[in-house]
Amino acid sequence: MKFLDEAKVYIRSGDGGAGSVSFRREKFIEFGGPDGGDGGRGGDVWAECVDGLNTLIDYRYQQHFKAKTGVHGMGRNMAGGRGADVVLKVPVGTQIFDEDKETLIADLTHPGERVLLAKGGNGGFGNAHFKTSTNQAPRRANPGLEGIERWIWLRLKLIADAGLVGLPNAGKSTFLAAVSAARPKIADYPFTTLHPNLGVVRVDSREFVMADIPGLIEGAHEGIGLGDRFLGHVERCRVLLHLVDATQEDPAEAYRVVRGELEAYGAGLDEKPEVVALSKADALPPDEIEKKKKALARVAGKTPVVLSSASGAGVEGALRVLWRIIEEGRTSDPNDVPSRKAESWTP
Repeated sequence: MKFLDEAKVYIRSGDGGAGSVSFRREKFIEFGGPDGGDGGRGGDVWAECVDGLNTLIDYRYQQHFKAKTGVHGMGRNMAGGRGADVVLKVPVGTQIFDEDKETLIADLTHPGERVLLAKGGNGGFGNAHFKTSTNQAPRRANPGLEGIERWIWLRLKLIADAGLVGLPNAGKSTFLAAVSAARPKIADYPFTTLHPNLGVVRVDSREFVMADIPGLIEGAHEGIGLGDRFLGHVERCRVLLHLVDATQEDPAEAYRVVRGELEAYGAGLDEKPEVVALSKADALPPDEIEKKKKALARVAGKTPVVLSSASGAGVEGALRVLWRIIEEGRTSDPNDVPSRKAESWTP
């Protein structure tokens, strides 16, 4: 399945049905009169957050969504039926923006959430609605109101507990493949990862979700390389795991480059809790690893974790550190309170 995290779609709610002009004329009925029914209301356009989706690729092939028009009113006081609604099913973590791409309409973060994007037009009144004591045979009816049309942007920001950041070929995809069942593409050339990947990580009988995004290079915030467009997928993460390749000549400079891009991007990424790790430790002798560890600790202001995804050394320790930070964040977040158990019923 292809990955798509942004789509522009056109939506239009249904027009209201027109009212009817009709008169009752039946045999053996002495007095007739108006009996035109009202028109039905037009269908609405909704967005619904559902499980089982992790991309907006469906909106690459269909960009126009129109709800049905309400049924017109008929004689014998028969009102028209309501037009069918249209529901846009989107993955968890989808944000909906107006056409200007700045006005946030909704942020759907839980399955089952729904938001009304365009309300259907009201149906018109039939001539029976206008009957009065002084106007007993009205010959007019209202047309239905027109629906609402607009362009909107759908932007997906994957929901994960931990995010992997680093330069290209820092070992992010290898780490995700080692700690989860995810199978991202791994190769010995830069920018192997072209779209974010998610994996469920299990440590000490506990689970959390980890996101791997394409690597950053200097100038990514200006569009160099793949740019920073995928950084939105780690905005919701509680902690970042910053992987630095130990085989590089200057790990400290590699750390500075990525931190600079996080600060340039904004959105609070540079303020998130960060765990720094020196990856690919199996490729160098211990004395060289110790030397680069100290250099990285000086620029990062914290002691980095030394690990190797290939041999598994240090991986469990890094995961436990990540889980401890995630658990602290969940405890302090008032919107992430575990559901209370139902109290037992007593007479």
